[in-house]
Amino acid sequence: MKGISLRATGVVAAGVLGLGALAAAAPALAGAGPFAAPAPASSAPGPGWGAGMGMGYGRGMGYGTGMGYGTGMGNGYGMSNGFCPGLGVTAQQGTLTTAQRATLASMAQEEKLAHDLYAAFAARSDAGLFGHIAMSENHHLSAVRTLLQRYGVTDPTAGQAAGRFTDPAVQATYDRLLAQGSASPAAARTAGQQVERDDIAKLKDALTGLTAPDVEQVYTALLAASERHLDVFSR
Repeated sequence: MKGISLRATGVVAAGVLGLGALAAAAPALAGAGPFAAPAPASSAPGPGWGAGMGMGYGRGMGYGTGMGYGTGMGNGYGMSNGFCPGLGVTAQQGTLTTAQRATLASMAQEEKLAHDLYAAFAARSDAGLFGHIAMSENHHLSAVRTLLQRYGVTDPTAGQAAGRFTDPAVQATYDRLLAQGSASPAAARTAGQQVERDDIAKLKDALTGLTAPDVEQVYTALLAASERHLDVFSR
């Protein structure tokens, strides 16, 4: 079992390098709570948790500036200046419809749900896997919060403690997945798969008809990251 966990941990580089093109940090996650995500030891490039030289999934240098998701040198969590240190929004601002503004607010809740859930699982088992993906989700939420500020949309996650949500439906989903995933490490990964599948479906739907360059940039990057996280949990 320990060997399987190590191999699963080794592919997390694919899930955490996906937003290297975004550079400016946004506000930190509100409310640490009892299941806060582990803080990264350093934002500087360097060898991660794994060992050995791993070949990636495809060809090329991948999405980050590190030697990541291609035929690069995957040393555990990767040697990268890509997604992990922080992210921001570089594309220009556009316009959003009323419905698209509501969707943007809901994205903040979805990213907080993913972060809080994975942080809770990291505190219970498989801390390497869930802890690093929780940090990814924290960066995702920061990017969405940047957009909320740009478009003057109220942040529904502001001031909310870990595991607490203003939307009753999101709260119910979190509570259900937390209970489901607390049964075992395998159950936690299954819950993670469900979160990522839901995010993928919502992001694809949100991209339909979207014209704002900055929002499209973030949603596209989040979609790529969710697909990688789903792949990691499925392994």
